[in-house]
Amino acid sequence: MATTPELIDRPRVLVVGGGYVGLYVALKLQKKIANAGGIVTVVDPLPYMTYQPFLPEVAGGNIEARHAVVSHRQHLKQTELIQGRVTSIDHQNRTAVVAPADGGEPFEIPYFDVVVAAGAITRTFPIKGLADEGIGLKTIEEAVALRNKVLERIEVASTMTDAAERAKALTFVVVGGGFAGIECITEMEDLARAAVKNNSRIRQEEVRFVLVEAMGRIMPEVTASQAEWVVEHLRSRGIEVLLNTSLDNAEGSLKLINLPDKTPAQEFEADTLVWTAGVQANPMIRSTDFPLEPRGRVRVLPDLRIAGDEGIIDNAWAAGDIAAVPDLTGSGLPDGTCVPNAQHALRQAKRLAKNLWASRWDKPMGDYKHKNLGAVAGFGEWKGVANINILGRIGLKGGLAWLAHRGYHGLAIPTGERKVRVIFNWLLGMTMGRDTTQLLDLDNPRGAFVAAATPAPKPAAAPAPAAEPAEPAEAKAPVTADAK
Repeated sequence: MATTPELIDRPRVLVVGGGYVGLYVALKLQKKIANAGGIVTVVDPLPYMTYQPFLPEVAGGNIEARHAVVSHRQHLKQTELIQGRVTSIDHQNRTAVVAPADGGEPFEIPYFDVVVAAGAITRTFPIKGLADEGIGLKTIEEAVALRNKVLERIEVASTMTDAAERAKALTFVVVGGGFAGIECITEMEDLARAAVKNNSRIRQEEVRFVLVEAMGRIMPEVTASQAEWVVEHLRSRGIEVLLNTSLDNAEGSLKLINLPDKTPAQEFEADTLVWTAGVQANPMIRSTDFPLEPRGRVRVLPDLRIAGDEGIIDNAWAAGDIAAVPDLTGSGLPDGTCVPNAQHALRQAKRLAKNLWASRWDKPMGDYKHKNLGAVAGFGEWKGVANINILGRIGLKGGLAWLAHRGYHGLAIPTGERKVRVIFNWLLGMTMGRDTTQLLDLDNPRGAFVAAATPAPKPAAAPAPAAEPAEPAEAKAPVTADAK
């Protein structure tokens, strides 16, 4: 095992993951731990935390991509930052193995406390062609790529003369009818509508959006009547909503089946396939000696300490989507744990930081208990739905829900600096309109330079003119003595 001399030699609080939980734990503890002679270390393959509720707005062009992420280096000044992945944890020996993001040799890192905050990844199913044709909406890179894909397909389709290819380019499919899927397809539809207005060669009726949901309803976080209203709203915008329907095959054309009998449903071609059908705990947790529950999440107590059948595991903590945190309010998932969302993750991180610090001084620790404030969703400009639980349940639709969505998330994104940047994005969009500028070749930024730096091949030499055929010998005049 390779070693790394750059590690700070102090008692370490190792934070595995720099998302919601990891960022806030480090923010709350870095100064206290440093003053006590220790160090907080955050290990994450990315140099930033992604505020995932803003990914649909990034895909729709409402928020600049850089403003939906929070830089670790800029805000964790007293934290040791390592860009890489924790591939395994041996808590009995208080060590973790880190694989550097640059592909270097893995190394061991010792710690005193460990905070498991690696979050969740996209959950997929073994559907043929999905890995080749689909894209998720879990990362900022996916959101940017999706925005450019929508704009690029509309522009390319506007010059196509083949009707089938044109229809394929202008068909956009989202699988998954949860918050992410609904916000994604509505923001994409708003973006496409703005792009079509600027292109006289495309008619709005040609653009097709299809939402595929395996359950009989969408958005389980809102009431049944609100969910029905959302379906009506989507269909009023020309979005096809296919309930009790699943994607069966994505090779070539998309093949859909009806549920639960799995009979064939629709079959059509689409250039854009977005998968938002759920998440699962980061599989790195399986390479640890921590106890897991049936869904693959690490088991924790209400005070966020990791615990198994044999009791509490000292100096081990977890929170967020990778942890099965008990919901003491009784309004969580059917198994009694908290819903995996940003609202819980942010508050769990703050409670975890307080409890970890209290444990250092043998002080009492508190349990995590937070009543869900409700749910808010934006469907593009001045459109949305909200279910707010403050003074009783308040259901909102349309413009008021959209304002509630922006108000909540504008305040919830970490750091004041990022709040200001996002709010200015919104103000600019409201006054200057949606930016539909497409950025090309982001996956090949050196293409233009390589073409310019590569000598053009020399033109082929012109073929030599064909020689005139020689005169046959018998046709020549005979040489006689008189001719001499």
